[in-house]
Amino acid sequence: MPTELDIIFLILSIAEFVIGMLGNTFIGLVNCSEWVKNQNISLADFIFICLVISRISQLFILLFESFIMVLPLHVTLSYKLSKFITLLWRIANHFTTWLATCLSILYLLKIAHFSHSLFLWLKLRMNRVLLMILVFSLFFLSLDFLLLETFNDLFLKAYVINNNNMTTYIEESKAVFVKNLALLSLTSLFPIVLSLTSLFLLFLSLVRHTRNLQLNSMGSRDSSTEAHKRAIKMVMSFLFLFLVHLFSTQLANWIFIMLWNNKFTKFVLLAVYVFPSGHPIILILGNCKLRQKALKVLWHLKSSLKRENLLQLYR
Repeated sequence: MPTELDIIFLILSIAEFVIGMLGNTFIGLVNCSEWVKNQNISLADFIFICLVISRISQLFILLFESFIMVLPLHVTLSYKLSKFITLLWRIANHFTTWLATCLSILYLLKIAHFSHSLFLWLKLRMNRVLLMILVFSLFFLSLDFLLLETFNDLFLKAYVINNNNMTTYIEESKAVFVKNLALLSLTSLFPIVLSLTSLFLLFLSLVRHTRNLQLNSMGSRDSSTEAHKRAIKMVMSFLFLFLVHLFSTQLANWIFIMLWNNKFTKFVLLAVYVFPSGHPIILILGNCKLRQKALKVLWHLKSSLKRENLLQLYR
């Protein structure tokens, strides 16, 4: 029988799942409807749609994992499910991270102004550059697959070995676990570096653009300045949420092995929901088209609620 803590954990997991699904589904519907309406799609909208698909997959995997952690399953069944879910999780997490990174690079190439020949070359070949980054990222995905078997074996043994031998087993396998965990962490280092570079170059471009406006006595605010600021906010938000996501994921990897029988360890998983649930809200607030559509939906909901209240008064 699930305990009170298990029920609280499930309620919080479902709440974060619903928030994430609402945000991601809204972004997907808006961009797909624009695609059908215009018979054409921009690169940014296409990345949004791919990002939505990978994030929805992430949310379903997290919710399913939450139920597995609470429901009393047989060890062998739990192991087989976890092995399959871990594989799906790494694929969804990989594409979510790298697509969000591509979005940061897209903002840089579309908004920033530099006269350097390399930047101009990249800007002219924007679509090809982003495609090559995604293809390059598949190398890290293949590395993930090679390292997954070690974690799956650790998971199985953690639930099969009894309490008396658990400490001895952890000490013996700690070196292998640390090595593989460090290698898995390195796969997340590259998107962080790319996003930080994009953020730095956007900030540098904003400073130079503002200085040029002031030298020409044109003030310090125009459409390009506002575009720079919005892009910087979007990239910073992505980096913050991604770092929270990365830290909580790494902490979960450690804590489920080192404190495998602690009833509070499952609550670490709630922090993993933050990235796929929170980032869509930031994208909606930072994108003019999505923000306007969201305001229209909220206005229609508010109007329909008012009509229902009036009808109830006259009944």
